[in-house]
Amino acid sequence: MHSKKKTPVKYYVGIDVGSASVRAALVDECGTVVAHADQPIQIWEPQSDHYEQSSADIWAACCSVTKKVVCGVDASWIRGVGFDATCSLVVVDKQFQPLAVNCEGQNHRNVIMWMDHRAVSQVERINATQHRVLSYVGGMMSVEMQPPKLLWIKENLEESCWQKAGYFFDLPDFLSWKATGVTARSLCTVVCKWTYTSDGGWDDSFWKMIGLEDLVKDKYEKIGNHVLSPGESVGKGLTPEAAKDLGLPEGIAVAASLIDAHAGGLGVIGADVKGHNLPCENQPITSRLAMICGTSSCHMGVSETPIFVPGVWGPYFSAMVPGLWLNEGGQSATGKLIDHVVRGHVAFPELQSKAAASAHSIYTYLNSHLDLIKKSLPVGFLTVDLHVWPDFHGNRSPLTDLTLKGMVVGLTLSRGLDELALIYLATIQAIALGTRHILETMEASGHHINTLFLCGGLSKNPLFVQMHADITGKPVVLSKEVESVLVGAAILGACASGDFASIQEAMAKMGKIGRVVQPKHEHKRFYDKKYEVFLKLVEHQREYRSIMNSF
Repeated sequence: MHSKKKTPVKYYVGIDVGSASVRAALVDECGTVVAHADQPIQIWEPQSDHYEQSSADIWAACCSVTKKVVCGVDASWIRGVGFDATCSLVVVDKQFQPLAVNCEGQNHRNVIMWMDHRAVSQVERINATQHRVLSYVGGMMSVEMQPPKLLWIKENLEESCWQKAGYFFDLPDFLSWKATGVTARSLCTVVCKWTYTSDGGWDDSFWKMIGLEDLVKDKYEKIGNHVLSPGESVGKGLTPEAAKDLGLPEGIAVAASLIDAHAGGLGVIGADVKGHNLPCENQPITSRLAMICGTSSCHMGVSETPIFVPGVWGPYFSAMVPGLWLNEGGQSATGKLIDHVVRGHVAFPELQSKAAASAHSIYTYLNSHLDLIKKSLPVGFLTVDLHVWPDFHGNRSPLTDLTLKGMVVGLTLSRGLDELALIYLATIQAIALGTRHILETMEASGHHINTLFLCGGLSKNPLFVQMHADITGKPVVLSKEVESVLVGAAILGACASGDFASIQEAMAKMGKIGRVVQPKHEHKRFYDKKYEVFLKLVEHQREYRSIMNSF
């Protein structure tokens, strides 16, 4: 429900485009979500590892959810709009009409999703160049970044797409263009996903070396030659057409956007922690790690000087928090992996039926079922003989090996609900062990992190949160507002409006702590042993692959 206050309130609209849905929130100047709406968006999977979306479908959903959250609110109180989105690639022609990114010629499917892995051979060739720009992505570019996808388009759709393309946008930048008519790019997107550097800009030699010299010839007009800092006001605000589409007044400030994970980091990492007895209190923000946990997970750590971490993206200057360097670890499938494991189990229909009968979600029911079967043991100890390696969609960090596969060790012939609950638990633990692996790699390179700040859909699952605290040995801070990504997007709008002097000021005022989950240190020895097994699993996988490759 909307606030009933009659005194003027400053509101900001945050719009978040995730993998499967678009969400919007009306957020006040204290960071409280006053209204929230969401709408699903389409995903096409024409073949394995190809994932596509429609920019028209995405924009229509943005308009629908925004109209819902501002309905009944005095428009003069709405001060700014901020967008965040997945780092998917949008292709349009010179007239900004959608171009097909597929062999079927379906123009409405003009978005290659972030999780699309079609460009494997292209990224392998890019990495083989060992170009200096790769040092800013952990030494190895990911197939999920934009250069390999651009190269795939040129090599596979040269006539139908590459030659006709007028602009290649990161999805967050497409949204700010759609809202303002300005083709400026966000420093966040071009630095994190396109190899732009905040001090030197584009590197001509890189694009020429990988065979995309076409982009250099037009002075990078197709991929962006006007770059703004996140939160900076874009153009003259909302155009008349966009204002009508969104149900907002013309001219409202629109912020340079962020990638969705970075918006989540913005929404949580700067919160005031006084009075919570946390190790990061009275410490610089560099002692914190923001984890954005949804379909995939991102691990965002900042530093005052550049830190190069093998297998971890960055350092990126001012890509999330102005003036600080960002390192970004990640896991390509987390929420998606849990869904895959649970829904693919033979006992899933039984789980679905019992959860529905108890009026609980399937994950709430599974958590309760684990409490029933644990007996005198701590829940986490149930997996003493069951271990999972979670890279069912390759490893993003810190091993940067997209050829790695998932593994499960300890299966039996049992097929019931108990076994489903155990594999669910082991999968969550594997994701948390992967986080520990990323953390230890960052710390070995010079980061000093003592507190985790979690947001995103998986942060609503208490088992997921507790396992991350126990396995990393660090306290976990949860935001007061569950929708921290939307708060982060709203912070951008607040900065664009001029109501805050800086992003840091807005972060401190609009980011609020909800709950703190402490690690159970008495379980440390068990999880140290689980971690030993975890690291052995990948050793064994590489060993058996080496044996088979010699065949």
